[in-house]
Amino acid sequence: MSKILLETTNLKKSFDHVNGSITLFNNFNIKFKEGELVALVGPSGSGKSSLLHLLGLLDQPTKGNITLNREVTKKLSNTQKDEIRKKNISIIFQDNNLLNDFTAIENVMMPLIIRDDNKQAIQKKAEKILNELKILNRSNHFPNELSGGEQQRVAIARALIAETNLILADEPTGNLDFKTSKEIFSLFLKLKKLKKTIIFATHNRELANRADYKLFISEGTIKRVNAR
Repeated sequence: MSKILLETTNLKKSFDHVNGSITLFNNFNIKFKEGELVALVGPSGSGKSSLLHLLGLLDQPTKGNITLNREVTKKLSNTQKDEIRKKNISIIFQDNNLLNDFTAIENVMMPLIIRDDNKQAIQKKAEKILNELKILNRSNHFPNELSGGEQQRVAIARALIAETNLILADEPTGNLDFKTSKEIFSLFLKLKKLKKTIIFATHNRELANRADYKLFISEGTIKRVNAR
């Protein structure tokens, strides 16, 4: 039986707007198990990115709590959350968040350099992942020398190299063509077999339907929907 990796309890996120308070979702309770592949779907602006930021401990909920690996995160300091992310969470941002002064391979190596792992071993691992993503030939190019799709693949490689138990992805195939999107999703399926939990926001209906289940976010509610 798969164990619970991540759990939300009465989770609420709202923010103040010129027209009053806006609630993205309220009293959201769910348990994400090891090895689950979950799609976040819903209209633009519904709160998919906000939920990923909360699950990645990058933002504070208005109310409620998040538990990761049985550790309650509500009262942790920012330094403690940084440590948890370093060891347990990989995030693929919608806008890539690549470091412009570093090459593609240096960007991919960064999570393990921060961990102070062996540099030679890190480079071999980075080359292997870049090769799997068919972008090894662009290793020594800087982000501004790469296309949007190439940048996205580098960002995905950077997330995969850390081998964390939780991968959060915000529109990971948004800048990729159909063929490459399917290849990235195949990588997610391999990670699922390794008991990694992957939660990804997407507007791609086909990919969402291949997840274990979908979470539909709309008008302040989150509903679980079985994928077809």
